[in-house]
Amino acid sequence: MADRKPTVDRRRFMTHAALGGATALSAGTAKAAGAETSRAALPPTAQQIAAETAPPPSPGTVHGKPGSDFMVDVIRSLGIDYIASNPGSSFRGLQESIINYAGNTKPEFLTCMHEESSVAMAHGYVKASGKPMAYMAHGTVGLQHAAMALYNAWCDRVPVVGILGNVVDATKRRPGVEWLHTAQDPAAIVRDFTKWDDQPGSLQHFAESMVRAYKIAITPPMEPVIVVADADLQEEAIEDEAVLNIPALSYTAPPQGDANAVKDAARMLVAAEYPVIVADRAARTARGLALMVELAEALGAPVIDLRGRMNFPNTHPLAAERGAIRRADVILGLELTDFWGVVNEYIDNIERDSSPRIKPGTKLISVSSIDLYMKSNYQDFERYQAVDIAMAADAEATLPALIEAVKREMNAGRRSAAKSRAKQIADAHAKAREAAYDNARYGWDAQPISAPRFAAELWNVIKDQDWALVSNDGYISSWPHRLWTFDRYSQYLGGAGGHGVGYGLPAAVGAALANRAEGRLSINIQTDGDMMYAPGALWTAAHHQIPLLSVMHNNRAYHQEVMHIQRMANRNQRGIDKAHIGTTIDNPFVDYAKLAQSMGVWATGPISDPGDIGPALKKALEVVKTGEPALVDLVTQPR
Repeated sequence: MADRKPTVDRRRFMTHAALGGATALSAGTAKAAGAETSRAALPPTAQQIAAETAPPPSPGTVHGKPGSDFMVDVIRSLGIDYIASNPGSSFRGLQESIINYAGNTKPEFLTCMHEESSVAMAHGYVKASGKPMAYMAHGTVGLQHAAMALYNAWCDRVPVVGILGNVVDATKRRPGVEWLHTAQDPAAIVRDFTKWDDQPGSLQHFAESMVRAYKIAITPPMEPVIVVADADLQEEAIEDEAVLNIPALSYTAPPQGDANAVKDAARMLVAAEYPVIVADRAARTARGLALMVELAEALGAPVIDLRGRMNFPNTHPLAAERGAIRRADVILGLELTDFWGVVNEYIDNIERDSSPRIKPGTKLISVSSIDLYMKSNYQDFERYQAVDIAMAADAEATLPALIEAVKREMNAGRRSAAKSRAKQIADAHAKAREAAYDNARYGWDAQPISAPRFAAELWNVIKDQDWALVSNDGYISSWPHRLWTFDRYSQYLGGAGGHGVGYGLPAAVGAALANRAEGRLSINIQTDGDMMYAPGALWTAAHHQIPLLSVMHNNRAYHQEVMHIQRMANRNQRGIDKAHIGTTIDNPFVDYAKLAQSMGVWATGPISDPGDIGPALKKALEVVKTGEPALVDLVTQPR
């Protein structure tokens, strides 16, 4: 980030000051000599020496409270505990007020190595804590760096709050860099994937916009917001603090499904022979998880958790896999990003093709807040799917009414049918779980380390702790979900949303920051390619003493891209022997343990022998329990 250039060049100032002092002294001495020619020249006084050697005067001080102090008061009023940021001159006033006026507490300034990491850190924190976190970005260049992480948060429906530095008044901009880092409408470059933004023209306007932004962000569908903080508003003195006020935050009740639509959905679900519930980002809180269990048990219906959030305990007897879709005669979709993809099978082969997964006549019910707010350019809403009942509402807020309606519709016959169905689902669940344990044994002693061995060894070390997996486990074929017990809302957060690489490590650090306050162990299964996007987040974890256990899934490749090149080579009948070009991370291999150690993180590896995994993980856990981050580098099979 560019630092502000001093208004006076120090070297030139000292030269002119010295010449000016010498001229004045010479003139004064000549005058004295003319008056008293017999008097010897006097040595310079202490005042004269001080004048010649003093540093240049400061460009000015604020007489009174700077605007940035009031801005910090506004941020504090919203209960924002942390602001993640890479430092930048366009918000230097705010940063100084956070440090000195607020004492660097509530909010605390978290030093990040990249704006993308700042936003991703806030993203992970929000999902782990349930409350928004802020980030600051420096003008045009900072926001461009942050854009990818903002897109992830947009796709993941996460309310991160952005504060963007800018210099609105062109007559106040310093020549050179400040013009390049300033724009008339700086938030325009991310407006397609933020919910709301504003560029306040006064301190009172800033107060109202920050409260409005926070309120908009946390109202479903939750999304990122940005408020631009003008540098002059930050740095100039408040003219009359008595006229400023911070409006109270009033919360908007999440939108619930229409009462008649809820009743119709309940009748349809109760009458079904095989209703299926599919959830993506349905549970926003621990209460939402409990409501999901209550609805499933009331219906005796299987639940397919797409794991955008922790929607359903994976060991619950009604937890099911996607194959249950084929038996369904009614499907209830809760906050599905891709309803079409749930009910259709897509084949990416020589010719792209699709076919229905569901039986003809299967009824579809959708409850989703995303129907209330949609933009056109970025296609995160997926392919259009016609449904029989569509409720534009927040799923968690609608669940209590739906559960009550289902219970009212139940008679003795339907309760008996639900009980019988639940037993069949439980039996299938138990068999699938047992099959997973059996399959995990294949390649148990293989080198590189197999994904199930990776997951099993990690589970053995953490299972008796209050733990949370703060990363996506899809990159190791979801083996943690096959072998571990996920039964608390805090234990899984979902993935990046937009599948943007570079999310994993900083988001895990942000989630670990939230879990630190709860005394909860944070586990990060860290992919190697993602690590190389934003390794500086390791330094942030070490610097701020954020306890996080990162275990590398080091398959030494962007393996998904390896598979894509293999697919294209097969399609074009050219062989797959060159699929490693441009997709693998080798020649040289990266030593992630040394990388972490260079940033102050305890680390060990690379480990290829599966017999060494357990001892390494136990040592790393000891380090994390002292309040520090640790990393174990495992060399693994591709998936």
